[in-house]
Amino acid sequence: MLLSVNTFISLDGVMQGPGAPDEDRSDGFDRGGWLVPHASAHTNEVVESWFREADAFLFGRTSFNLLGGYWPKVTEPNNLIAIKLNTLPKYVVSSTLTDEEADWSPATVLRGELVDEVRRLKELPGRELQVHGSWKLVQTLHQAGLVDLYRLLQYPVVVGAGKRLFPDGSTPATFTTVDENSRVLPGGVVSLTLTPASLGAISAGAYTVDEGRSATVLG
Repeated sequence: MLLSVNTFISLDGVMQGPGAPDEDRSDGFDRGGWLVPHASAHTNEVVESWFREADAFLFGRTSFNLLGGYWPKVTEPNNLIAIKLNTLPKYVVSSTLTDEEADWSPATVLRGELVDEVRRLKELPGRELQVHGSWKLVQTLHQAGLVDLYRLLQYPVVVGAGKRLFPDGSTPATFTTVDENSRVLPGGVVSLTLTPASLGAISAGAYTVDEGRSATVLG
């Protein structure tokens, strides 16, 4: 399976608490719910297209508990997201969560070395092992070079504080845009699909003047 990270971000890269004021108040975050005024049929269509590719999910404990407290209550028969989340295999990374507490079935608690566990899961048959939310987990996966695909919905909001997708200290990386899946939606939300091109270093260059002409030099 490919490992994909699917998330909502603001213009300043914040992914914390997009869906409700009380979704994630860790570290004193009090700006939750910033996504909701900008949600639309167009953003819903994009998110559903993400879930169509899922054959399994990987969560950190916080996101597992948060989503597991919401989506089992959604019982409308044609809700694609609820069907996928409530029926497909879910793997949750935790050293403290018991099997009994992981009652959003079918769920498996991963207690071993994370990188090895994820590599094992990626060897399983299927299309995508999807990560939604799970900020701390995403940082670890990025640092280890395990993410094959990033799908982002970037909203025209500057939150100004909170957990960012790529915080200070992240491993440098470059990405290639999958053009056919990237576009500006009505209302200004940007849908981006990115594949990693390099990890650990970024290329650089400079602007210079050569015989009176502006030129670029890559090095």
